[in-house]
Amino acid sequence: MVEYEAAVVDLSAIKTGYAADLVMGGKVREKVIIPKQVIKRIHEDAERGDFVGVEELKKLRKIAEQVEVEIVIAERGDARADPDIAALEVARDYEAALATSSEIQARMADALGIGKLYGKAISRKELLLEAYFAEDIMSVHLKEGIPPRVKRGKPGSWRLEYLREEPVSREELERVIADLMERVGAGEGFIEVQREGSTIMQVHGYRVVVTRPPFSDKLELTATRPIAKLKLEDYELPPKLIARLEERAEGILIAGAPGMGKTTFAQALAEFYMRKNKVVKTIESPRDLQLPIEATQYSKSRSTSEELHDVLLLSRPDYTIFDEMRDTEDFKIYADLRLAGVGMVGVIHATAPIDAIQRFIGRVELGVIPSIIDTVIFIENGEVAKVYTLETGVKIPHGLTEADLTRPVVIVRDFLTGEPEYEIYVFGEKTFVVPLKPKMTPRMSAAKAMIEKVVGKYVPPDEYEVRFTDRGAVIEVPPERYHVVMKRCRKKLERIQSKLGVAVEVKPRL
Repeated sequence: MVEYEAAVVDLSAIKTGYAADLVMGGKVREKVIIPKQVIKRIHEDAERGDFVGVEELKKLRKIAEQVEVEIVIAERGDARADPDIAALEVARDYEAALATSSEIQARMADALGIGKLYGKAISRKELLLEAYFAEDIMSVHLKEGIPPRVKRGKPGSWRLEYLREEPVSREELERVIADLMERVGAGEGFIEVQREGSTIMQVHGYRVVVTRPPFSDKLELTATRPIAKLKLEDYELPPKLIARLEERAEGILIAGAPGMGKTTFAQALAEFYMRKNKVVKTIESPRDLQLPIEATQYSKSRSTSEELHDVLLLSRPDYTIFDEMRDTEDFKIYADLRLAGVGMVGVIHATAPIDAIQRFIGRVELGVIPSIIDTVIFIENGEVAKVYTLETGVKIPHGLTEADLTRPVVIVRDFLTGEPEYEIYVFGEKTFVVPLKPKMTPRMSAAKAMIEKVVGKYVPPDEYEVRFTDRGAVIEVPPERYHVVMKRCRKKLERIQSKLGVAVEVKPRL
């Protein structure tokens, strides 16, 4: 690398530590020139809670003093000017080289005939953040004034622990944040979202959220380790479900509570489709899926809904993984692309499988929901706990009796058993989601046990069924045993009905 008597350092060179490395390595022998616009930007960043520039400026000054290199602040130009443009102008006016870690700045220097020193800082061993992580730690929670806390375990089975008794100081937390921001500047990560009170970044696979006063009461950092890498085969899914995912499912929802492993499953499913020679793209905010380079990952926070819609509609991937669907625009993008023929996999927060479907109600017409969603996969404790399929039928909705009330109904079935569990229909101006199998209460459980004890004396257990509706208990028996049950059990069943207040009805099985 060429040595220079003097060099103008821009914002990127300072914040990545490259300027300090140049001085330490003797590549700048006499003078380091810093435009005042760069100093102003470092000050503004510090006011927002980003102290990387301040810390690196301090390091640069100490190194310069040790090797007897002078630091000069160039006062030329408007202080409000862009710091990168100012650095180029100062380098031209001083006839000095430009020291930068920005490829764009380096190309601009070449275009203007300005000498340059372009590169990155010498890489350090490990992130300061990694000192808080052990193999079984899912996430780290650092807040000034309280001891560092971690979630230890795995999705669905974790515990919150303190790492030590000593509270985290603001200085300790600022050092960790400064190290992360420095890595971002050196190209080892990227900032997903930058707001006045918060920063979301991805560094070495870690998803990091930093919040600052006045948005949060104290400086706080939350870091989540890279999500577990699993293959779809690791979930030991039934062959029937594997076949559906491969052959029929194109409108998939992956639902579950926070921390249950939804994104891990979505990543496994994405790689499954890629192994089947499918073109896979993602919409993420932030981008934290760990996928092969063949999968293009789009940032929702760095684009508009219109841009995402247009790009995906024109590029027509086989499947789009939409990680974390939250607002109405997300649901509209999912619905529009699905109706256009793009395979969609949406990841959505839900405490029950049916809740994922209900979040579409009111956002899209009820009649097209089965065309948008064909498979709902509910993840609990890192495993597939429930799978629903949707279809449309025309019938008298469950709970209604008059034939003239026949209407279109969305039927939600348990995929593995084929049993319908919910019906969704419009009545008047309201949409109803009706469970076909009411949740068992202690009274219903007691009634079921007593009914089975009475009926079981006359009908083998595998020949009859006790089920509950919103009207009470229904006992379905073989037609040839119906009269025996009515004759032998009627009075005892009436006593159960009277005692527990649960209606009991006997029907011959059709």
